[in-house]
Amino acid sequence: MADCIFEQLKSQPTWLLLLFSLGSFSLLKLSLSFFNWAYVNFLRPAKNLKKYGSWAVITGPTDGIGKSFAFQLARKGLNLVLVGRNPNKLEEVSAAIKSKFGSIQIKTVVVDFSGELDDGVSRIKEAIEGLDVGLLINNVGVSYPYARFFHEVDEKLLNDLIKVNVVGTTKVTQAVLPGMVERKKGAIVNIGSGAAIVIPSDPLYSVYAATKAYIDQFSRCLYVEYKKSGIDVQCQVPLYVATKMASIRRSSFFVPSADGYARAALRWIGYEPRCTPYWPHTLLWAVANSLPESAIDAWRLKFCLAIRKRGQLKDSRKNE
Repeated sequence: MADCIFEQLKSQPTWLLLLFSLGSFSLLKLSLSFFNWAYVNFLRPAKNLKKYGSWAVITGPTDGIGKSFAFQLARKGLNLVLVGRNPNKLEEVSAAIKSKFGSIQIKTVVVDFSGELDDGVSRIKEAIEGLDVGLLINNVGVSYPYARFFHEVDEKLLNDLIKVNVVGTTKVTQAVLPGMVERKKGAIVNIGSGAAIVIPSDPLYSVYAATKAYIDQFSRCLYVEYKKSGIDVQCQVPLYVATKMASIRRSSFFVPSADGYARAALRWIGYEPRCTPYWPHTLLWAVANSLPESAIDAWRLKFCLAIRKRGQLKDSRKNE
């Protein structure tokens, strides 16, 4: 039977054989891509994070994704250094984790990432002195209260976006990384955003998207710089997650809860330099990549203009 098919192919014109070969190659490539996607999302084992070190540093751990990371890492048996600006909330989270995982050691460091950052970074350095810090989660970040044109972004919001999202992540990494280099092991996870990577533009959130693009490139460069030093650097690129910052209250299939995202995120640490851990987000990414950029730009602008209108209406009601 196979010989018969082979003989039939040999008798066909060259161009037809070429098309057949190209089609077979494309089908094989598509199949391999699908099997790889299925493997990394559902079958690939998570790494033992304690092999990086016994302590993890988490910025922005009092709410949302950062808080969920703290609980998930404590469940894995890692001791925690929690870095945030509100001392009361830090103590609340610390107490809640200790009540659930009694053997976990926790340190808290008060740092206002929009304030005097150098003093805060010095306190982080003091807190981690002598600790076997194997994991850094750079989660702290701010976004717009709601969508707005660039000329409507006030000076304080502009400074906070750049200082918290860019300078904060950079300086905390600079504080923690030398210890990892000395021990020749560690993992750094920087939380990026689909606003900078998945969609071609994020109108009315321009500065936020730009700061997250910095995080992506910063992470990729560090990944290359320190891979041979035993340090894994990764930028995680979530789409929408049900958090206060995203102004989404309820989770859904395409919008995970913070806990759902954090559980998925831990399985990816130590692998690719850029990833989208929550697998339904990868489906949205595939759709975005298949559409013309102009179509996505038009949809995104319309979507964000609606958010801006609702935000302005809410502000006007507050001022009445």
